[in-house]
Amino acid sequence: MVLDGKYINKMKKLIVLVATLFFVVGVFAQKKTPFVLYDSKGKKVSYKKMIRVLAQNDMVLFGEYHNNAIAHWLQLSVTKDLFEKRKLTLGAEMFESDNQTPLNNYLQGKINAKQFDSSARLWKNYPTDYAPLVNFAKEKNIPFTATNIPRKYASLVSKKGFTAFDSLTAQEKSLIAPLPMAYDPELPGYKNMIAMMGGHGGENLPKAQASKDATMAHFILTTQLPGSLFIHYNGSYHSENYEGIGWYLAKSNPLLKIKTITTVSQKNIHKLAAENQNKAHYIICVDSDMTNTY
Repeated sequence: MVLDGKYINKMKKLIVLVATLFFVVGVFAQKKTPFVLYDSKGKKVSYKKMIRVLAQNDMVLFGEYHNNAIAHWLQLSVTKDLFEKRKLTLGAEMFESDNQTPLNNYLQGKINAKQFDSSARLWKNYPTDYAPLVNFAKEKNIPFTATNIPRKYASLVSKKGFTAFDSLTAQEKSLIAPLPMAYDPELPGYKNMIAMMGGHGGENLPKAQASKDATMAHFILTTQLPGSLFIHYNGSYHSENYEGIGWYLAKSNPLLKIKTITTVSQKNIHKLAAENQNKAHYIICVDSDMTNTY
């Protein structure tokens, strides 16, 4: 079959049009990505490179926004991909230390999900945001530590300071970091808490935060399996700026290789804002229009 010149020209124009449409769609898709991953200096970094680096460390502190779907999705993705490279130990702020037994019972198949829900104090967003992590640990037989201080003890500290621990029994003290807990009131994170509250809550408010940080660090250190990579899930404020949990871990063992991930939100995610740089080794910059989980 012989094609005339007009038909060939039409085909050429159609090909150019299709190619242009694919280019436009591609550019649009790139611009509409819901998040961008950055290193501490604000340079874009690939997910693959981050995983490669994380796998070479002792611990990863994954700071989330509790209601951010992107952070929760990436927590599961990071955990699955690191499982392919290392033996893991997992732990989370979302489980208080006195709930370790029901957590273990669920992981070991001794109780079902409904029984776990009734026997442990689970966060309201557990089914959507944390159950996937726990179920992955259950499937792969990965230990999962309930690292956080029981809320009632942190509440006591917010009212009475560290002297509140004096009234605890030996059994109750086993659920928190060893006493006396180290505390540096000059750490910017703790000082900022007082500033953000306008002075309300007084000096005991950051002490309550520190009791959480110290306890989480304690249980990370004492339950990590030899040779494993410990991944800990916590609110971003507990590990941002290399403070909080990381400060207690480093104080206990300066030789630990620790990497941090944090979550931030911006209207324009294609350039990391100056105030969000250096918050962590890796920064998940999420579009502020992203729908929250609650």
